[in-house]
Amino acid sequence: MSDVVVPEDAEAFSWPDDSFIPDIPDALAMVREVADIMAVLAAQQFERVDAMRQEALAVAGQYGRQLNDVAERSVRLELAAGLRITEHAAEALLRMAEAVVHRYPAVLDSLSHARMTERHASIMVELLDEVEPELRDDLLPHAIALAETEPVGSFRRRVRKLIELARYTTLAERYEVALEQRRTVVQKAPDGMAWLMLYGPAVEVHAIHERVTAIAKAVIAQPEDTRTLDQARADVMSDLLLEGHTDVHPERARGIKATVVLTIPALALLEDETAAAAAAAVQPPVVEGVGPIPLAKARELAGRDPAMMRILTHPETGMVLSVSRDRYEPPPWLMKLVKWRAERCMAPGCSIPASRCQVDHSLAWEEGGHTALANLCPLCTGHHTIKHHGGWTVRQIEGSGGALEWISPSGRRYVVQPERQVPVFRPSDAADAPF
Repeated sequence: MSDVVVPEDAEAFSWPDDSFIPDIPDALAMVREVADIMAVLAAQQFERVDAMRQEALAVAGQYGRQLNDVAERSVRLELAAGLRITEHAAEALLRMAEAVVHRYPAVLDSLSHARMTERHASIMVELLDEVEPELRDDLLPHAIALAETEPVGSFRRRVRKLIELARYTTLAERYEVALEQRRTVVQKAPDGMAWLMLYGPAVEVHAIHERVTAIAKAVIAQPEDTRTLDQARADVMSDLLLEGHTDVHPERARGIKATVVLTIPALALLEDETAAAAAAAVQPPVVEGVGPIPLAKARELAGRDPAMMRILTHPETGMVLSVSRDRYEPPPWLMKLVKWRAERCMAPGCSIPASRCQVDHSLAWEEGGHTALANLCPLCTGHHTIKHHGGWTVRQIEGSGGALEWISPSGRRYVVQPERQVPVFRPSDAADAPF
């Protein structure tokens, strides 16, 4: 089995360091060997499926191109029958084979050398096929580098971010066109029920859902309330739309407002439109849970409610990053910063949003750990349990800006990078400052 090569620009996740791999193959090494074989065989299957399709088209071409559709359907039927799968699955296999053999041969090469999995290849084709053809060539090498180093969840996320950044220059125009299509739709459902759907700006839709969720959680916190969160959300939304107020809900559920976390380059707030646009082109404004948004929309949001959490990406040297050993529980502003920096659970490959995670002391408080940004990270409930009771060693890498090192019970090392970087301030930085 060949060694895994990690590209220099690989970011959020790295496969095990060779120095940690035992000389004698253990259970995981043998499982990975089988996975590598499956990747190689998948690449061979794609090549043979496409060869089968090309042969059928060549024969059909002798009698005129009008028979191409018949040939395609015939190949699909024979694949489905021969592999004992549905014709729908056979069609998907044909499309995937055509994509990697003809449009993305570099993906086929990586898969055939087991540098990525079939799932990575499938996701890459799915995402890149939605991109304008003129952007694909620039995106493909970066996407392949991520596929060869990232687990599936973070790979999908990071490729989407690459695509969003590449397409940002046309986002404002596309947003204005899409905005004209905003509407509500009622869809009938069985048993006297119906769906009410809203198609509108993503920022507002996410904010609506967040507010409804926050009110619903406050409502079902009452001991006598037996509704599920989904049921309470539906009831709250009905009350708000029908009555326009929340007086029917408990006191603690009233007055809850939606919150929006906006990350915007400081220079994008300048009055100089040209300078602001240039800053946004390098690092687009992003709303947590939504993604990049047009600069005009970001500037509008930044000037709204002063209670909104605005993160300026220009380093602010007055930032306080620690409460040291003075308290165990991180203050709200520090918890927000910890979750904003990571965006997701900091376990290898986990994609659970940080907003649903617990903030963990990497070095336990009882062992002398400080309540500081350099010792805090979000972990989902499952990975928090594994960290403390699963035999793993977990620590923040000093000076890395929040990277977390996980060492498994078998000795393998995995490094998870946060989604965003926070400036690292050291005593020497202050000592060297001119003022």
